[in-house]
Amino acid sequence: MHATIREEILARCNAMDIPLVGIASIARWETPLFDPWIPLAFYPHSIWPEAAAVIVIGLPVHLPVLETTPSIWYHEHYNTINRLLDEYTYKIASFLNETGYPSVSVPRDGYGGIEALQREPVAFFSHRHAAYLAGLGTFGMNNMILTKEYGPRVRFGSLFTTAPLTSDPLIQDELCTHCMQCVSCCPVEAISGKKYPKETTDTHACTSYSTTLAKRQISPCGICIKVCPVGSDRERYNRIDTGIYTKRDGNEQYYNAWEHVRRHGHR
Repeated sequence: MHATIREEILARCNAMDIPLVGIASIARWETPLFDPWIPLAFYPHSIWPEAAAVIVIGLPVHLPVLETTPSIWYHEHYNTINRLLDEYTYKIASFLNETGYPSVSVPRDGYGGIEALQREPVAFFSHRHAAYLAGLGTFGMNNMILTKEYGPRVRFGSLFTTAPLTSDPLIQDELCTHCMQCVSCCPVEAISGKKYPKETTDTHACTSYSTTLAKRQISPCGICIKVCPVGSDRERYNRIDTGIYTKRDGNEQYYNAWEHVRRHGHR
């Protein structure tokens, strides 16, 4: 029996060690699930009219690296993940093109750097919303997608395809625990504590801080995803207790290691 196109896509992703894959047909964008909803101009078929579905992949941010943020280690780790997302979505789109289903990958960051975000804090397509609509997670207080496997410690990439793919089920149960750790730990108090899709993040404060870090070559920040208690990766790294990030007593070996990394390799 020949494999279906969905099975072939999943097999390709598995061969590239992509742990998270979800699919959303364009109908998902046309059915508002909360208010305010995604503007029409940001629908995949508004950006590429031939699009019939969106394939979303997710790659994890490794928690021990993230714990050193802001640092050159996390900066390089973040950039590596972005490069892989662009590479993998391009490869999947190219495979689909050769199979007879015209497809295009979407760049991981659809904007020209942090300065561009300061002028207009919106990319031309939202991978976060695509991941939500592809059933990969739910929104958290920090305005990020939380997944069962990695909490918000995931970067997403997307590609548009003409392949007639059905949508994966949405996650029905909210994953955010409303612990408010992302709110209290934000270094610039950019997270409001309001439930998504309210105005959850002060984008100006967030991007301004990111600009400061970028000048020192240690952007992005990432603290709000570091402290989130959601995700089975916390158990893998023995980080069930997030109090480690606020209690130095008894955790000196970790603080010494993090501070060592932060002292080196940047301006």
